[in-house]
Amino acid sequence: MKVIDRSDFTTLIDELIASDPRDVVGVQERGEQYVFDRLESADELTLDYDLTALSPKKYVMPQRETLLTYERTDDEYEMRAEADPTGHIVVGVHPYDLAAIEHLDKIFIDTLQDEPYRRKRENSVLIGVTMQDVADNCFAASMGTATVDSGYDLMVTDLGDAFAVDIGTFEGDQLLESTQTRNATAEEIERVAEIEADLTESFDRELAFPPAELPTLLEASYDDMDFWEDYAERCLSCGTCNVVCPTCFCFSVDMVRDLDDDSGRQERRWDGCLLEDFATVAQGENFREEVAQRHRHRFMRKGWYIYERYGDIACIGCGRCTSECVADVADPCDVYNKLYQEAQAYAQ
Repeated sequence: MKVIDRSDFTTLIDELIASDPRDVVGVQERGEQYVFDRLESADELTLDYDLTALSPKKYVMPQRETLLTYERTDDEYEMRAEADPTGHIVVGVHPYDLAAIEHLDKIFIDTLQDEPYRRKRENSVLIGVTMQDVADNCFAASMGTATVDSGYDLMVTDLGDAFAVDIGTFEGDQLLESTQTRNATAEEIERVAEIEADLTESFDRELAFPPAELPTLLEASYDDMDFWEDYAERCLSCGTCNVVCPTCFCFSVDMVRDLDDDSGRQERRWDGCLLEDFATVAQGENFREEVAQRHRHRFMRKGWYIYERYGDIACIGCGRCTSECVADVADPCDVYNKLYQEAQAYAQ
């Protein structure tokens, strides 16, 4: 572990902004929200935030992305791959968002072998930051994502006048080459451990049971439609919970034809299972026509289906879906705890 003075860290970020061909993005305060956006200066960077509106997922899996273009020449069509492989330097990523990106890596790189995702991901640098402020709806400690020991190139922890820096990768180490650092003392290493331990005690919200029990709990509740219908009664099917979720990875692919009829493009865009037409197939058949079915599917996917396939609980406990749901029905912590209470009552 290294230590870098606060002023030297600011200089490092400014140097990256000035010299690195990749965009340097970080957390900025915008009105009442925090957002990841392109940095013009290190002075714009905020590291003591509680929760951003969207996760940094958008830099490895863009909200809308052109995959290829086509153009007709004489009697033939010429196609060109257009997905941008350029990565980003992302500064100030909370541990739960790092865990979410590691989950996406399993899906897009290990399983789907998705080249547009892989190239952006491998060309990106993730600089994490130990949480200093916990959002009201966050329950990351219960999900084991309040702290992480992987998924970052650098992880910084605020020590006051300096930052402790844990180096996670060779590229992270290279970033520090031009910056003055020193080895952390035993006291500073202990201080980082204390900060992380104190953090796990500062969450107001928590699961009433270990997350490892989620798959079994959800499987047992699958046919309890009274519960799902009651809980989803106010759901507007707006899909906001899908859009803000760091681990949602569903997308649609559209062929967009230009007005001249001789050219066009293939676009990928985010999609979500809470949207009414998400499960609609040929001839208008909809496999999840009712809102309760879609609501149930979202929670089953987070806590059961994904676990069976990838070994991950796909809810990281960030609380974004809860914060952004206008109908107040998207809270995973509330849903899981109520299901657990019902199961406990039934068992008695």
